Amino acid sequence: MPRWAKVAASVLVVLVVAAMSFAIFKPIKVLPRIRLAPGFALVDQRGEAFISEDTRGDVTIYTFVPSGCADDCQLVYDTVRDVMSRLGTEVELGDDLEVRFVTIVQDAVDATVLASLATDAGADGDQWRFVSGTDTQLDTVVGLGFRHARGRDTATPHFVIVDGWGTIRGDYRYRTSASESDKLVRHVDLLVSEVQNSSGIASLAYGAAHVFMCYP
Repeated sequence: MPRWAKVAASVLVVLVVAAMSFAIFKPIKVLPRIRLAPGFALVDQRGEAFISEDTRGDVTIYTFVPSGCADDCQLVYDTVRDVMSRLGTEVELGDDLEVRFVTIVQDAVDATVLASLATDAGADGDQWRFVSGTDTQLDTVVGLGFRHARGRDTATPHFVIVDGWGTIRGDYRYRTSASESDKLVRHVDLLVSEVQNSSGIASLAYGAAHVFMCYP
């Protein structure tokens, strides 16, 4: 066998072994790219327009509640507040990245109702916003886009993580042994790490993690 062929064969073996090791040991974990999040133009608790492009470049966690729920909504709000309080100490966001929270009220209500709900939840209107729209808009955004059932009087815990490019990276609607807060904080940390390593040599490793489906 010619020398060049031996070298090529050796390189191929090394690449195969490296690929298999990456797939088996998963040294880097990433969140899956599930699908594009819906675009929207809704209204927030201040009566101001809030569009999907406003979240461009940031990590956004979406939640969904009806306007008339009580204790069920508090479970969702408690989770959001817990995640918000932990981000500063458990996730290294850096100076250019924010994590935002958007609660979509799945009934068509005006800004006055949104403001009341936001106050009850402790939403500041900046990092955490309450938004709504017309029935037609909500059918499209909530029902078709986020695939969340409208028309319920209770709040079913449903959290969606969307990256800064508008891609859904996490969709959580079933309870597991891990708490929602723990899971969201951990997965936001994974996504932030990927964003911070999206250029240079490190991006190749994260690209490989997607190829080999190195998901948590």
